Amino acid sequence: MKPRERVLRAFKRLEGLPDRVPIQFDLCGQLLEHFARKLDLPLHYTRNLFEDVTYRISGNEIRTALGSDVVLTGASEISESVQKLDDGTWYNEYGMRMRQGEIYVEIVTFPLAEVQTASDVNAYAFPDPLIATRYADAARIVNQFKDGYLVIADIEVTIFSLAQELVGMGKLLIDMASNAEYVQPLFQACADFQTQVGLKLIECGVDALWAGDDFGSQNGLLISPQMFRQSLKPHYARMNQAFKSANPDILLLLHSDGAVSPVLEDVVELGYEVFNPLQPGVPGHGPEDLKNAFGGRLCFWGGIDQQRLLPHGSDAELEATIREYIEILGAGGGYMISPAHIIQVDVTPERVETFVALCKRYGRYE
Repeated sequence: MKPRERVLRAFKRLEGLPDRVPIQFDLCGQLLEHFARKLDLPLHYTRNLFEDVTYRISGNEIRTALGSDVVLTGASEISESVQKLDDGTWYNEYGMRMRQGEIYVEIVTFPLAEVQTASDVNAYAFPDPLIATRYADAARIVNQFKDGYLVIADIEVTIFSLAQELVGMGKLLIDMASNAEYVQPLFQACADFQTQVGLKLIECGVDALWAGDDFGSQNGLLISPQMFRQSLKPHYARMNQAFKSANPDILLLLHSDGAVSPVLEDVVELGYEVFNPLQPGVPGHGPEDLKNAFGGRLCFWGGIDQQRLLPHGSDAELEATIREYIEILGAGGGYMISPAHIIQVDVTPERVETFVALCKRYGRYE
């Protein structure tokens, strides 16, 4: 069975079970470079507008050779728009001043840190989403892989997270609670920008759009369910309606870290068919809870702990967890197994290979 068919069956787009639970994983730059050397394969980076998304959408040749059943792509930055500074920081296309943290990039200054009014939002210049060269890599990926693999386009940092990274988390949350004038215009502007990006990726021929905003912490939601429904849900609804109007068959996937089970009913209502990453160890995210509550209405993607289990757990612990998630979430289909986030350099290459081998061993349907 081709990986494309395997994933479409797992995500209920084709009738019948796949031959096994499909596999997906993201690798940090060091691991991508290691495997490129080991496998003697080219490594191509698609530099995304927000830097950390780069590792989601790069190295498809490497990841498919290792066993991934999907490929990922997305919009590219326009390199001449990125300003490098002598102190090692840089301004990205959004005007955020960035620096490289220990693992992920960090924002030093927020371009809308002083925003107060709708006029302030209107005065801010988003990157141009219609520049054709942003989508050259996406078109290449579709042409190269679509016959055999499902092509997912990543528009993570979509509305809520993009607004946070323009304004700053503390300010945004306080201003949402006080109904500051600029908040709804900013969410709408972020949604409009990412809608245009998504529509261009649909034109390239991708199969799925993967939105991503982190609504949760380790213990619960960052905002109340009521605030989510009032302040954010309408913007996702309009965005998804535009995507479905452009391609009624487009598969909609949503990423949110944290404990977000109180809004998963809303996620279903918004038309999302797949939820990622099933962050483990947080309230409401036990595999039985998720499968029992949403298994008939939502497919799942993720679940394997990359913070402790993959880098530090024993092989027996990893094997037991993979078997548990496959047996519960994979029952009757509806599951693509993967780590809950990008695999970082604290995971050995051998451990990556062990993860893939165990998923293949225990993922087969009878």
